[in-house]
Amino acid sequence: MISYLLRRLLLVIPTLIGMTMLVFFVMALSPGGAGADLGRGEGMRPEERRALQKYLNERYGLDKPLIVQYLRWLNRVSPIGLKVKEDGSLGAPTFKTPDLGHSFILHRSVGDLMKEHLPLTLLLNSVSLPLVYITAVFLGMQAAKKRGGTMDVSMGTVMLGLWSVPVIWAGVMLQGFLTSEEYFRWFPTVGMHDVKAETMTFLPSGDAPPGIHRGWLLDTTWHLILPILCLTYGQFAYLTKLARTAMLEMMNADFVRTARAKGVEEKNVLYQHVLRNSLIPLITVAAHILPAMIAGSVVVESIFGIDGMGRLLVGAVQQRDRELVLSVTLVAGALGLAGYLLADIGYAIADPRVTYE
Repeated sequence: MISYLLRRLLLVIPTLIGMTMLVFFVMALSPGGAGADLGRGEGMRPEERRALQKYLNERYGLDKPLIVQYLRWLNRVSPIGLKVKEDGSLGAPTFKTPDLGHSFILHRSVGDLMKEHLPLTLLLNSVSLPLVYITAVFLGMQAAKKRGGTMDVSMGTVMLGLWSVPVIWAGVMLQGFLTSEEYFRWFPTVGMHDVKAETMTFLPSGDAPPGIHRGWLLDTTWHLILPILCLTYGQFAYLTKLARTAMLEMMNADFVRTARAKGVEEKNVLYQHVLRNSLIPLITVAAHILPAMIAGSVVVESIFGIDGMGRLLVGAVQQRDRELVLSVTLVAGALGLAGYLLADIGYAIADPRVTYE
């Protein structure tokens, strides 16, 4: 298992290089190229504009061949690379701190931007994914136990309907009806926190944890309900149907009939035999759902005004902010590949017969 994980980790490196290279050259070869508007310097005098263009060329190598630009970026973000001397020449290979560069448009360190926006996207997905799986497995099991019954048929109809609803339409409808003064003002419109959150007293009185005000937790939860609902309902509908199908298949397996013939309690049959063996297809889908949810958060964050990675990426792409787009691609790709790696580990946990040696 350890050797397999090491091989998979080594394969992450060329995969990320391929992803970032594709994004880099697509931006560079698009009309105008990356950073096409950087040197315009609106409102500047000619000499100031020339100085800006010279600085950008020296800082980002925009006047160098494309392959040189990409290799410079790759050397900068890699923890092992060539040391860049003060005169711009390259030194010997060394270990160094990865540098994601500076945003063309926002004029801030990309690392600082990641620290601000990445936790919000991770929060959305870390809450959504367990919620989706726990609810889908429970409802899938109930539907499988009562196959053909009223609950099974009605749940199947509802799940099919949910799967058919586009996320962007659902988000706009929920925001239009549940956050509007004209209809039901039940939830906040945008953002993650109310400006008065620090003075709210939702939680019991007493000393709050350091850095957390008494109303902060419930205020954050209140703001997250609609975004998480939009992010999860489609995957939830799909996984519920998948869980039902997998459990029905396991219920008719020979080893389950044998366990029942030996007098094993139905509860133990369901949870120790049927459920555990039904997790394999769910784990397989999880490897694809995590990247899909990260990508889906682009739409959700844009609708509900959440300053996460999705919204940051949209702005960076619109303004051709090369450094920011490449860094977001790198982080999103790493998270997606981590999902595939966790799925492989989940196989071995769910089924001890699975081996990678």
